Amino acid sequence: MAKSRSVYRCEECGASTPKWQGQCPECGAWNSLAAAGAASASGAGYSGETRGRRLAEITELPLRRQSTGIGEFDRVLGGGLIPGAVALIGGDPGIGKSTLLLQVCAQLPDQKALYVTGEESLQQIALRARRLGIEPDGLSALAETRIEEICGAAEADRPHCLVVDSVQTIYTEQLPSAPGSVNQLRECTAQLVRLAKQTGIPVLLVGHVTKAGSIAGPRVLEHMVDAVMYFENEAGSRYRLLRAVKNRFGAADELGVFVMGNDGMREVRNPSAIFLSRHEAPVPGSVTTAVHQGTRPLLVEVQALTDRSGGGSPRRLAVGLDQSRLALLLAVLHRHGGVAAHDVDVFVNVVGGVKITEPSADLAALAAIRSSLTTDPVSSRLLVFGEVGLAGEIRPVAYGEERLREAAKLGFTLAIAPRANLPAKPVSGLQCFPADTVHGAMEALQACGDGALADVGAR
Repeated sequence: MAKSRSVYRCEECGASTPKWQGQCPECGAWNSLAAAGAASASGAGYSGETRGRRLAEITELPLRRQSTGIGEFDRVLGGGLIPGAVALIGGDPGIGKSTLLLQVCAQLPDQKALYVTGEESLQQIALRARRLGIEPDGLSALAETRIEEICGAAEADRPHCLVVDSVQTIYTEQLPSAPGSVNQLRECTAQLVRLAKQTGIPVLLVGHVTKAGSIAGPRVLEHMVDAVMYFENEAGSRYRLLRAVKNRFGAADELGVFVMGNDGMREVRNPSAIFLSRHEAPVPGSVTTAVHQGTRPLLVEVQALTDRSGGGSPRRLAVGLDQSRLALLLAVLHRHGGVAAHDVDVFVNVVGGVKITEPSADLAALAAIRSSLTTDPVSSRLLVFGEVGLAGEIRPVAYGEERLREAAKLGFTLAIAPRANLPAKPVSGLQCFPADTVHGAMEALQACGDGALADVGAR
């Protein structure tokens, strides 16, 4: 008979150790180790065939996606719900996770869904549904926190979508720890994943977030599911951004835009329109750039404000951009663009609460800073994008032609972009300037203001 041994797991990071100690050896947290039960020395057994198979012998199954009726949510999922897929959705309290998932359940065409709540009563769910104008015939609600009861109800009803709100509230009686602990989260999520794979029911999980904005619990929770999505929003804004950070069946970093109203979450079909400037006339420090989110280009406005420093070290603040990269861009602007900003405070902001993680907005940030320093407004019909190198060169970015075509579709007539990103066939209605260096791009900006873009050569 195999000998069993005790295992202690950290409730902060999920690391395991064979003996108890006051401090976790992995994350350094004190008094966080708890008994996780006995583990067999022989290891866990595996069922089914253990012989490896050649990939050429495995037949490919058709990937059948089920639309949720909400286009932006389908886009983030990669095209819709997939049978047996498990998705985890996180976000700040009150941002609209429960509201959106209730609408998703209600809009599944001719299909039934099961909404499991562990934080609210059935009366609260019904009240929210009536407030949103939802009266679906196939939607059922269950107030339960025991995972065995949830799996039993799902296997009995066989819904076409299972929503668990939230995963931190459910527990299993097989473990002595409290709901929300590392062991409970790992075991309950594993049972839900097993349920989804065996029955083909798509499962949507709601997860609490920490103060840092990440999913509460161990990171292994994100590795167990097929997709991880986060809700984001700017303080005081009606718009909600749903971003996919992991997706086994679609593009990662996909972005869906919603607006919160009295009737729930409504999708924004043209998100570029809400991130662009609405000034009556061009203003200094405002430049439009194009970023690529998932599978589509998105036009956003980058604003810069420069002000003479009141003494001491000048301030550098970036919202929506990398803070350290702003200091790098200012050094390049001084060295290779001939524009000094060492004695002024520089503030850069991306309008709408969008967070740009790719370097394609480097050139737009420099253009906005220069415009604010010289008080020369940039044309509202000008698009600027490109990665800036330390040698002052403008590097190409991915999907350059798609960005230019999106700008032309929205009425832009001028563009400053890396030479390698210009299409072989000109884009109708869009005059492009190929920028090779920061110095050449700055001259192009001046020419745009003077209406003489065609007279400026690449530098």
